[in-house]
Amino acid sequence: MYATLIAVAALWGAATGLLVPRAAYRLSVVPEEAWRETCPGGHPIAGPASGWLGRARCAMCAVAVPASTAPALASAAASEGTHDEAPAPPPPEYGRLTVLVPAVTALSCAALAAATGPRPELAVWLLLAPFAVLLAQVDLNVHRLPDQLTLPLAAAAAVLLGLAALLPADAGSWPTALLGGLVLGAAYFVLFLIHPNGMGFGDVKLALSLGVALGWYGWTVLFTGAFAGFLLGSLYGVALMALGRANRKTAIPFGPFMIVGALAGLLLGGLAAG
Repeated sequence: MYATLIAVAALWGAATGLLVPRAAYRLSVVPEEAWRETCPGGHPIAGPASGWLGRARCAMCAVAVPASTAPALASAAASEGTHDEAPAPPPPEYGRLTVLVPAVTALSCAALAAATGPRPELAVWLLLAPFAVLLAQVDLNVHRLPDQLTLPLAAAAAVLLGLAALLPADAGSWPTALLGGLVLGAAYFVLFLIHPNGMGFGDVKLALSLGVALGWYGWTVLFTGAFAGFLLGSLYGVALMALGRANRKTAIPFGPFMIVGALAGLLLGGLAAG
């Protein structure tokens, strides 16, 4: 049964991950620019949910809609609301990462299933994981974390964990999860006030949902996941400077490191609770 659970979670991650590249392509625009309505070849993006759901390929021109718009905007600020005349993203690279993204989503979901086991919060992690991957991809593309994703994700995490708390065999605390979201969000807000050019307000909003998820397993897991995000982001920045590809003023997308750190915290929390 345990192996079946992990396999089902991996299949769920792969299936939902296939939908991420199209949404990432449409959302990867600079502030004040409308979401993309056409494929790289200029054809209207159509399909379920006004074209937001679908594979990363235009049916009219058979060109893959890319997940990334590389190279990332190194001169842009870290997240939404902190851009200083950020340039428009360059033309996307056709088909890039359309295989890697589903694989990452599948591996993440499988790891969460292996660590959490058949507890009710696993359903919450699996529902939120594709949106976390989507946010990470958009932030990598254009250094932006759209409100249309971060704020609903925080609300969804709180509501879904509240429902999980009503079911038997859960391993967390819903009140602590809510407090965790407020605490981590407040901590990021203070950092934003201290250094707005290094911490975007989009990161503050993302911290709300990550704090809720990490707080479910307690304060130790919350601290561990938050610290892991900062550590990974710092190591990445140091590596870029060592390679001569960045300096102390170069902005990096911090959202992906926050999300990876939160994933590490949830894995540790799930294993400890088991």
